[in-house]
Amino acid sequence: MTARSRPTARQVRLGAELRKLRDAAGMTARELAGLLGTNSAQMSQIEAGNAGVGEERLRRLAAHCACADKELIDALAMMVTDRTRGWWEEFRGVLPPGFLDLSELEHHASFRRDVEIIHVPGLLQTEDYARAVFSYLPPELPEAELEARVAHRMGRRAIFEKDAPVKYQAVIHEAALRIRVGDRGASRAQLDQILALSDREGVTVRVVPFDTDGFAGAGSAMVYAGGPVPRLDTVVRDAPHGTAFLDAESQLDRFRALFRKLEAASLDPGKSRDFIHRMTKEL
Repeated sequence: MTARSRPTARQVRLGAELRKLRDAAGMTARELAGLLGTNSAQMSQIEAGNAGVGEERLRRLAAHCACADKELIDALAMMVTDRTRGWWEEFRGVLPPGFLDLSELEHHASFRRDVEIIHVPGLLQTEDYARAVFSYLPPELPEAELEARVAHRMGRRAIFEKDAPVKYQAVIHEAALRIRVGDRGASRAQLDQILALSDREGVTVRVVPFDTDGFAGAGSAMVYAGGPVPRLDTVVRDAPHGTAFLDAESQLDRFRALFRKLEAASLDPGKSRDFIHRMTKEL
C-alpha cells in the first residue's frame, strides 16, 4: 500500500488511537504486526496515519489488544469506514492543510464549544469581519488566497445546515465584541450576525462582560470539538507554527474544566442576547 504523502489530522488521530491500544496491551509493533499478518514497518505506517486500515483488521487489532470498550471500537471503526470528501476538498492545494483539517473535524464533531477573548469566533464571523482579519497581518496575502480563506470560513457554517446540526456553544468576551476590526457599520453587522445565529436551534452564545470580577482567563481561547466518545474529543488552539490539535486525556480534562469555569463567569444566553442587542444600539 502506497504511503500517504500528507495524512489529515483525522487520519493521524486514528493511528494515534491504535497506538494507544497497543501500548495499553504492552505489545511491540512487531508482536502486534505478527498477529495481524503484516510487518512492523506497515504497523508503524498505520500508527503514524501514513497508511489506512480496514474495519476488519481494526477490530482484530482491538481484540488482540484486549480492548473491551465497545463504544470506542465502534467509533474507531466509523472513522475507518467514513471516507467523506466534504466541501472543504475544493480548497485542497489552495489553503494550508490546517484549514481543511479543522473543517473535517467540525463536520464529524458531535458538538462544538468555542471560547474567544479578542476575536469573534470564526463560525460566527461575517464576510467583512473575516476579510479584515485575514487582511491585517503582513505579509499581504495574494487576492486569490485572501478570498479563498474568506470563502472557506463562510463554508464552515455548513455544520449549522446539516440534517442534524452540530450543537454549538460560544463564550465570547466583551473585548471581542467591542474591538472594531472594520468600520462602525461592519461592527454593527457583525453583532447582528451573532444575534441571528444565536436564534438557531442548538446555538448558544454567552458573553463575559468587562466588569466581571475575578476574570483572569485572557489566554483561554479554544475550540473544543466533541468526538463520538469523550476519549475522541479534540481541542484546537492557534500556535506560532500553525494550528495545534490536542487530544491527550490530561489536556482534554484541563480544557473541559476551563470551559466550565469560563461558562460560569459568563452571562446566561438570554442576558447575553440583551447585552449584544444594547451594543448594537450604541453603534
